[in-house]
Amino acid sequence: MKDTIKKRLDSVYPSLLELSRKIHSNPETAFQEKMACSLLTEQLKKQGFAVEVGIEGLPTAFWARKGDGDLKIAICAEYDALPDIGHACGHNLIAAMAVGAGAAAAEAAEQLGVTVFVVGTPAEEIGNASGKIVLLEKGVFSEIHAALMVHPAPFDLLLPKMIAASSFEVHYTGKESHASAMPELGINALDALTIAQVSIGLLRQHIPQTARIHGIITKGGSAPNVVPAAASARYIVREKTLKDLEVLRSRVYHCFEAGGLATGAELKISGGDKPYAQVQPDLEIAELYKKNAESIGRRFPDLGELAERAAASTDMGNLSLVIPSIHPFIGIDSFPAVNHQPEFTAHCITPSAEKAIYDGALALGWTILDMALNPDLRSRLMGKIKRE
Repeated sequence: MKDTIKKRLDSVYPSLLELSRKIHSNPETAFQEKMACSLLTEQLKKQGFAVEVGIEGLPTAFWARKGDGDLKIAICAEYDALPDIGHACGHNLIAAMAVGAGAAAAEAAEQLGVTVFVVGTPAEEIGNASGKIVLLEKGVFSEIHAALMVHPAPFDLLLPKMIAASSFEVHYTGKESHASAMPELGINALDALTIAQVSIGLLRQHIPQTARIHGIITKGGSAPNVVPAAASARYIVREKTLKDLEVLRSRVYHCFEAGGLATGAELKISGGDKPYAQVQPDLEIAELYKKNAESIGRRFPDLGELAERAAASTDMGNLSLVIPSIHPFIGIDSFPAVNHQPEFTAHCITPSAEKAIYDGALALGWTILDMALNPDLRSRLMGKIKRE
């Protein structure tokens, strides 16, 4: 049966390369992934999947299904890009791997008693109220017994550190005035933001080593001779767990409140209401993936402190708290280029990256087979009991 899955992947692999390259060369940001969604769903239809596009009010989300077994396994596809630097997180590869793994595993779906789903989850990079979170809230994953995906990185890593994150926008409203003649008549919104950023800088020495606070100014005024009446920023706060995140986020919000209090500017914070959770992988499924990946030549090096320090976040964490899930990294030999660098974008269409499409899809396909053929695991999954 593993040979059957491999042969199917071999047959679709050229189309996966074409799919990945097209998505890479046409980057689309969160909830704007129209071309990527179309490319993915067209390919899945060719592979015999029943496809529904625009599910739960998200135009670039989709649901593809093949098989009619009682064990229902979803493979998550991501395909949004980052502003300015394109596919610097390798979502073109994730999308191609998802289609490949789905097509390959579905070849044995009837024998395995499995229903294979490929779920298109847009806007992973947005950091709040993203595709997976919305679809999870709407019940799209309610009948799914396990959710799988593989993410590109410089190295293969079975259990990457993925922490909770909250992304939100900050807006200050002040009052314009002539910056030289009558500055006392103005309320400087940019000063409010500056005070908040200084406060956050001082806060950083009193937060846990596991915490992260980072952001950008999105508006700082229109002209130097006008007191800025509007200033905006976008920030992300991260911590180990959602519980820890809530404590840190409150402290960060106080810093922004201080800016408004000191200047008299009005503060409004939007977003941050649907944060990303920490990933809690299912260790039994992860171990199956590892064995399959190693059997085709992948290696999982001991990265030591680097693996602990290199913390990122994903909305796959929200799924993992509800459904048995895995989110391993697959290496594309990019180091010292790392995710979210333009150099990583370039690496995502190299031969090493395109080999990762094949290896990741095959390891996922074989993992689905092993999950289906393990009676104890199958029973646990169908009871949706997570093993952390």
